Amino acid sequence: MISSRSILRRGLVLLASAATVASLAACSSGTAAVPGSDPSASAKASSLEEVYANAPVADAAALISDSTMAKIKARGKLIVAEALDAPLLSQQDPTNPEDVQGFDADLAKMLAIYILGEPNVEIVPPASETREALLANGTVDVVFNTYTITEKRAEQVDFAGPYLESGLAVAVRSDNTDINGIDDLGGKTVIVGANTPAVTAVPEKQPTANIVSFATDPQALQALTQGRGDAYVQDFTLLASHAIDDKSIKVVGQPFTSEAYGIGLKKDDAQFKSFINDWLKKIQDDGSWAKIWDATLGSAVESSAPTPPAIGSVPGS
Repeated sequence: MISSRSILRRGLVLLASAATVASLAACSSGTAAVPGSDPSASAKASSLEEVYANAPVADAAALISDSTMAKIKARGKLIVAEALDAPLLSQQDPTNPEDVQGFDADLAKMLAIYILGEPNVEIVPPASETREALLANGTVDVVFNTYTITEKRAEQVDFAGPYLESGLAVAVRSDNTDINGIDDLGGKTVIVGANTPAVTAVPEKQPTANIVSFATDPQALQALTQGRGDAYVQDFTLLASHAIDDKSIKVVGQPFTSEAYGIGLKKDDAQFKSFINDWLKKIQDDGSWAKIWDATLGSAVESSAPTPPAIGSVPGS
């Protein structure tokens, strides 16, 4: 058994077979930023270790007898459905498969600490279409997987949170000092992806913007870096992952549309949902949510940490 001190240092105990890890690593995107390649990675790791060391731990009374959280405590690990190839959210280090970094990954560790007193997490990588099944059959306890809260999905699962909001954001070349977000795109040439929400969202916000669309994300990024447009509007988390990997671009401002992500739970487990929402409120109030954001998603954005979304603020949550 790995010691608690070792777990905190390495960030995560990934309990998966070698064959599974190898196959997952092979499926990861070749363009994703490799954890540890960032020059400030050691500072981020040190900051997160401090967050872990001061993380809240639930009172024994909160672990109600026969509840889901009590069963997790008895088991000694939190089982999480979470990607291994999502830069800044949950990215596995190919040189050290036990190390998974990112906003989702670190929040999962914080929840494990809240229940267990240490960040013992087992990851089950999900496909989008299997998340409901993994919860319904008890394979996982929770889903941290940019799981958008919708009323239709809420018919099959419960959602704690929301814990993060994404949406459309603005990327520019790194030497651009004139554009700081959507408000500065009037009269500018704005690159969008064909058949993405940006096609209609940008004109709604900036009717005088000149819209230029490209069929694929790589084509749109190339157009931005080549100066064929002043800005590129795309999903915030996607742009942030590109900015970490390509220092010639940067993300400016906050998302100007809203897509709320929730923590997926088994349907009709009101005790567990209330327990996790209480935990979310604690880490929002004590500042650790913002510190995790700064060390992960915030590392690719020229703006301060956003205000966390209000718990229960969207239909389905």
